[in-house]
Amino acid sequence: MSDVVVLAYFPDDLTRVYQLTQWLPVLEVLDDDLRVGVVTRDADVAEACRRLTGLPVHLAPSFAELMTLYGELDAKLVVYCNNSPRNFESLVDPRMLHVHVNHGESDKQSMASNNAKAYDRVFVAGTAAVERHRAGLMEFDPDRLVRVGRPQLDLHPEPLLPASERRTVLYAPTWEGDADYNSYTSVDVHGCEIVRSILALPRVRLVYKPHPKVTTSDRPDIRDAHRAILDTVAEADAREPDAGHTAVTSGDILAVMPGCDAIVTDVSSVGLDWLYLQTDKPIVLTDRHHDPDRLRRDVPVSRCADVVGGTDLGGLTDLLEARLTHDEHHLARLAMRHHYFDELQIGDSTSRFLHAVRDLVLLRDRLIGRGDGTELPQETASA
Repeated sequence: MSDVVVLAYFPDDLTRVYQLTQWLPVLEVLDDDLRVGVVTRDADVAEACRRLTGLPVHLAPSFAELMTLYGELDAKLVVYCNNSPRNFESLVDPRMLHVHVNHGESDKQSMASNNAKAYDRVFVAGTAAVERHRAGLMEFDPDRLVRVGRPQLDLHPEPLLPASERRTVLYAPTWEGDADYNSYTSVDVHGCEIVRSILALPRVRLVYKPHPKVTTSDRPDIRDAHRAILDTVAEADAREPDAGHTAVTSGDILAVMPGCDAIVTDVSSVGLDWLYLQTDKPIVLTDRHHDPDRLRRDVPVSRCADVVGGTDLGGLTDLLEARLTHDEHHLARLAMRHHYFDELQIGDSTSRFLHAVRDLVLLRDRLIGRGDGTELPQETASA
């Protein structure tokens, strides 16, 4: 028997472990209230997690070992930060409630997946996510959606960039996705041109912070473009050693944002994290599909940002200069922030998340017939 109440389940390898590690600080806050454990299926992932957190990390490589572990832990709730096919091995356990929490809020097509129907609850950020599920899924019960915001945005990671008197522009592209329909990356089609356009600005510092999976991609076009961007940044740094041009290929992007004045990014969670944290600073969004109508329809943040694709990248330098001088989309971003994150302010998402988890633990106890669900065990009860 164990006092673990909530489990975070992660079945994938190190190339995707960023999906879990961004949740670890939030789960540590939850652990102050309800005991939390981490379940992994890969030994390298387990080792990496043990270096990052004091939460108990369990390894169960086989299905039989997973079921034995679940029997020993006797937890009440399990959370999932992705839609791995191996999540279904965990979902067979009928004595826990299963909650999908994802690993970011974005307008990628994969964010409203039929996989959502497998979970008892799906935690989402706000109105935009609810609308995305309603529009994208058939026969889905929207009552399964719970608005909690994005607790990671309540954290205060140590800044990764030194202060600079230069205007800092962040280029933060996403990865290519698991399939063409879900590919929004600009790395292979526009990456080098975007970097050169940023570097052409006067008094600028360029920061290149790609998605973690860009750095480990096995696609030759992505790999070659990433290397070319790194070379371009290195050459710029050699020409202007005092400028601070840099590539940040590891670490938390939320720790990079505070030192930046504008962002060029793709359709991903990064642009929405920026919208929440840096609402007063410009966003330039790329469109690799050259379909502005689709973008305006499916990606609401594009309505409060400048959008660039293949034909208008030649004007990116002038566009960034104009936005850094006069940010005409500021008021539109304020309204759009509310659309994605409701009325939440810093700290509110964590509070919502904690309350939502506690409510589901109580519900699980009522459903399984253990007490009336009005109180938790003494060691996990809190105000």
